[in-house]
Amino acid sequence: MRAIVLNEFGGVDQLVITDVPKPTIKEDEVLIKVKAISINPVDVKTRAGKGIAGRLRDNRPLIIGWDISGTITEVGEQVTDFKIGDDVFGMVNFPGHGKAYAEYVAAPASQLAVKPATVSHQEAAAATLAALTAYQAFMHKAPVHPGQRLLIHAAAGGVGHFAVQLAKHLGAYVIGTSSAANKEFVLSLGADEHIDYTTERFEEAVSDIDLVLDLVGGQNIVRSLEVIKSGGTLISIPTGISDELAAQAKANDVTAFFFLVQSNGADMQQIATLLDQGALKSHVSQTYSFDNMEKAHLQQETGKTKGKLVITLD
Repeated sequence: MRAIVLNEFGGVDQLVITDVPKPTIKEDEVLIKVKAISINPVDVKTRAGKGIAGRLRDNRPLIIGWDISGTITEVGEQVTDFKIGDDVFGMVNFPGHGKAYAEYVAAPASQLAVKPATVSHQEAAAATLAALTAYQAFMHKAPVHPGQRLLIHAAAGGVGHFAVQLAKHLGAYVIGTSSAANKEFVLSLGADEHIDYTTERFEEAVSDIDLVLDLVGGQNIVRSLEVIKSGGTLISIPTGISDELAAQAKANDVTAFFFLVQSNGADMQQIATLLDQGALKSHVSQTYSFDNMEKAHLQQETGKTKGKLVITLD
């Protein structure tokens, strides 16, 4: 089968299409013929030697990627929830060796959900790592309740556009930041307010926030502390919480923590239900062929992608 192998960490030229053996599955796994792959910031960071590259250095051949949607072609002996021919989607073995940039992927059945017939493989692949991040943050890590005031940074991006929709579904009042070009998109997702980060300082525009989901990092995290009320929460997705920031958060009576999404089939099933109901919708801004993975990575690196980028394999 064809796979995109990362020979060394570095630029997009290190992503090389190679023939490798089709995976063999374990008793608790299924083999999936991949129809669509979704791209995330962690993909390009890891390719460059950052992200979760440290966890994967000893894997050869190294095949990155985690988000897939496709059709089951083989089922392990212990698998009872799926059968050959089922269309499934999920985030595979994150944060580990997902091996998703390939025509066939072996995946633990416990990390998958049946793809709703109401969404395409492209939309399903898009609603994996990004949707799971929002879901686990708002359902498990800092449960969102009706009436809470949420500030979501980078609300037009991959995680952000799912976070806005999910927060509204849970009854929150949502304020989203993005550039002016994406204002209407953010509001169309259900946001109650929009802040153009290029012309406004959000800490001067909002206050009394219960929960900030920061998808930007750097000084944005520090500035976010200013708008969170006593007893509130700050979740950082792209970067960790420094000792200095943790001390400042504690002084402000704010709970601040870094959060890394984990593969989870039960959560994927919940996302599948939300997709089927129309409560969540994937926005796929661009699709690429498998042969154009380099272009997808270069676009993701711009940090200006609206919604999600998807690779198709048909």
